[in-house]
Amino acid sequence: MITVHHLNNSRSQRVLWLLEELGLPYEIIRYERDPKTMLAPASLRAVHPLGKSPVITDGDLTLAESGAIIDYLIDRYGAGRMAPPAGTPARLRYTYWLHYAEGSAMSPLLLQLVFNKIETAPMPYFIKPIAKGISSKVKSSFIEPQIRQHLDYLEGELGKSEWFAGNEFTGADIQLSFVVEAAEARGGLDTSRPKLMAYLKRIHARPAYKRAIKRGGEYSLLS
Repeated sequence: MITVHHLNNSRSQRVLWLLEELGLPYEIIRYERDPKTMLAPASLRAVHPLGKSPVITDGDLTLAESGAIIDYLIDRYGAGRMAPPAGTPARLRYTYWLHYAEGSAMSPLLLQLVFNKIETAPMPYFIKPIAKGISSKVKSSFIEPQIRQHLDYLEGELGKSEWFAGNEFTGADIQLSFVVEAAEARGGLDTSRPKLMAYLKRIHARPAYKRAIKRGGEYSLLS
């Protein structure tokens, strides 16, 4: 039995989604973020040394990292589904998107989250204007232009096919879903990029996505 060590409001939601798409049985062990720090609990370190989610166990295997988990589940249980055939140009494109999501696209979105928290964090009143000024400058000069560049790139790529790796829905779309949802939540994604917004509607309408949300519980990127 596959076990998903599932942290609320995290990337592990897309692992649940993939398992629903593949129709695989699985169980969930739930972990809650610290309400003050928003970090994962220390108990996750008993599963994996980094103490982060997602992590799955499958028999004697313990595996972390969203992309590695998606790759493993599709290779082992996909039976030809959810990924283009090996050795094809479509497979190379699929692999690219699988790595791009966390390797490039999430970095500026994570920085945006961190600098937003700096602006609202408790601090002495005489420091707050300085901190907010530095944060605002970093966001406007570096972070926000980077996010716009990635969103323009993603919008253009979706102009080539219905899904990111081609005209078939694949694990790459599951991997990129968190990026696009995070961009809508805090990265300025709106109707000015209609293809990305239509992509969000398509993934949110999938029955397996809805089942995963129901099983996974709170997922604040959708609120």
